[in-house]
Amino acid sequence: MSSARHGRRRARRDNTTRDLASTDNRKVIITCAITGAIHTPTMSPHLPITPEQIAEAAIGAAGAGAAVVHLHARDPRDGRPTQDPAQFKQFLPKIRAGCDAIINITTGGSQTMTVVERMQPALQLKPELASLNMGTMNFGLYEMLPRHKTWTHDWEPKYLAGSEAGMFKNTLKDIADILRLCGPNGTRFELECYDIGHLYTAAHFVDRGLLTPPLFIQSVFGIRGGIGTHPDDVEVMKKTADRLFGKSFAWSAFGAGRHQMTIARQVAMLGGNVRVGLEDSLWIDRGQLATSNAQQVEKVRGILSQLGLEAATPAEARKMLGLTSG
Repeated sequence: MSSARHGRRRARRDNTTRDLASTDNRKVIITCAITGAIHTPTMSPHLPITPEQIAEAAIGAAGAGAAVVHLHARDPRDGRPTQDPAQFKQFLPKIRAGCDAIINITTGGSQTMTVVERMQPALQLKPELASLNMGTMNFGLYEMLPRHKTWTHDWEPKYLAGSEAGMFKNTLKDIADILRLCGPNGTRFELECYDIGHLYTAAHFVDRGLLTPPLFIQSVFGIRGGIGTHPDDVEVMKKTADRLFGKSFAWSAFGAGRHQMTIARQVAMLGGNVRVGLEDSLWIDRGQLATSNAQQVEKVRGILSQLGLEAATPAEARKMLGLTSG
């Protein structure tokens, strides 16, 4: 890339009208990922499955201090992931009526779905925020298989085993299609970056004019196929984002599984925002299952308090993320 083009790119980011560094850096956005598509029903009796359970969990997480709730749907009959907009319609009105949290609908779905399937809830329901994965990658879930000898549903072990030969498809065209189709609805994007290269992909779409700062970068640590969980990994992700996007982005991050709270503490100390939830980890402590999403929100809020930080309200988070609608 020429130095002139690099200069133009940097200028576009740094000259954004909204300087995220000017927001109160004592406020930290807590995102809670309610159910996801990684864990299966056998793994925890507390994993939200039905629309009623998902709505109750999201409202509870918001009440505990989450400003953003990240939402997947599941088939209430057997708990398998689904991107059927009809399932989302069963819990979204209840969440809207029960709290003011920012609703963040997944376009990731699961790696077994087509991109067209995955984008339908965000495309049709037009949320103020939607997740968007920044690259094709391996996404190994098969290492969870030995933890259980029996399964509640036949689909669970097949789903996990299939991840060893499968991949999570997010080509450059896939990303562009989601941005072109969902962006005009007023939806902004939480850019999920599982590796350093995904940050450069986000920068590429800023250059193409399909992403407009301020960006919301969500770094993901500890998924098999993505970046690891070493403290150096966390620091290099933050330093790279700082170099690419200057002051025109908000950074959040989370660690998978047992790394959830350790990563949250480090990220908060580095000036970032945090994410918890049963999508990312089923645990609240070593060997102890979390009984709710709210329990994890309360724990991370306690960590923030120890660091002298406060959880942002939904209104404060909307301002920090450059969202204009509720």
